[in-house]
Amino acid sequence: ATSSLDRFLMVWKLKTQCRAYKFVGHVEAVTSVQFSPDGQLLASASQDRTVRLWIPCIHGESSVLKGHTASIRSVSFSHDGHFLVSASNDKSIKIWSVRRQHLLFSLFQHTHWVRCAKFSPDGRLVASCSEDKSVKLWDTRNKTCIDSFLDYGGFANFVDFNPSGTCIASAGSNHTVKLWDIRMNKLLQHYKVHRAGVNCVSFHPSGNYLITASTDGTLKILDLLEGRLIYTLHGHKGPVLSVAFSKGGEKFASGGADAQVLLWKTNFDSFDYKEVLKHHIRRTHIDDPPHLLDIYPRSPHIHGEKLQSVEVNPTFDVTNTQTLDPPVIEISSSSSFSTPDDVSSGDLQYPPSSVLATSSKRKSENESESAVHNVDKQTGISPSLGNALEHIVEQLDVLTLTISILEQRLTLTEDKLKECLENQQKMLHQGRQEE
Repeated sequence: ATSSLDRFLMVWKLKTQCRAYKFVGHVEAVTSVQFSPDGQLLASASQDRTVRLWIPCIHGESSVLKGHTASIRSVSFSHDGHFLVSASNDKSIKIWSVRRQHLLFSLFQHTHWVRCAKFSPDGRLVASCSEDKSVKLWDTRNKTCIDSFLDYGGFANFVDFNPSGTCIASAGSNHTVKLWDIRMNKLLQHYKVHRAGVNCVSFHPSGNYLITASTDGTLKILDLLEGRLIYTLHGHKGPVLSVAFSKGGEKFASGGADAQVLLWKTNFDSFDYKEVLKHHIRRTHIDDPPHLLDIYPRSPHIHGEKLQSVEVNPTFDVTNTQTLDPPVIEISSSSSFSTPDDVSSGDLQYPPSSVLATSSKRKSENESESAVHNVDKQTGISPSLGNALEHIVEQLDVLTLTISILEQRLTLTEDKLKECLENQQKMLHQGRQEE
């Protein structure tokens, strides 16, 4: 699902023929969107000061949550799907009950616009970042701020927990990405690999990799175990505003100011790729060694030799499989849906089990599936053609890696030749001095 300044949500069906479902309801730009962990609900935040909960079906059922007094920057589900957290330009963070669809409580301590707020994996903590240049950690049980990380160089645009909940990553307006250990209250890693502000980050489900999106038009993949940049990805024609890994980490999607959504397939966490990377690193940008406390990375850092990253540009390196002009089905918001009202007021500690789908919802979802199936029949791609294209892409990947290895060997040869010439010049210079 994607959100946009055009005031619409788009839910994309990626199997077989790509298709988009446009959800209409917000009256101003939609700033954030997220599926619930079980995929049964969709939450959106908007500059119209509302949060909406949608049932992602062709009937467009939604419920409006009102409480903020200014534009809402982000909305996010808790990992059990029972709660929402929203961050707003009214300097507040609000926690909502999904089942009762009302405000539970608000958190106030930021002194400027709050740009992002996220739940920890266990739901007990909330991390938030603001234009007051602070990243704050909140305890949802006693509703207080328990820690604050200050960054005097700039403010954070985005913040999120790693999958284990021990660290938080912040994306800085001062071109930096920082990882903080919330147990030690210390900075672990500090990367300055972008040439402009960083807008979004996303942890790989393994917790070993972090992908970043920046106004400089690139995505970068960081290896957190080795503490270095391993990939630079080009593709967007302008600032990259958001990025997110899929649930399993086998894909990730990026959205940019160029009104494009790009879907990428990962290969950096595979064994074969790591073996290739040991022998081949394409010469592009040289990264400064990260300065950090050796807690998060579990392997020693190589400060003596400088490692390079791999740069990928779809224009040259991979086949462009962009879907052109997918069919769009417009879905207008209908009356709000209801959920069982059996939640006791307030506490996040012991939420009851969620039973969100009623029989009417199941019916509407079945109707949606049947409608989607009918469109598939009309616009589907032949499976044999799809398999052939996948095989071609795989072969191109192999070819790309082969070329890269040859490139590396050529570079090593050039380096050795340069070293020989430098040594020869030194010997000649010493000989002249002795004369």
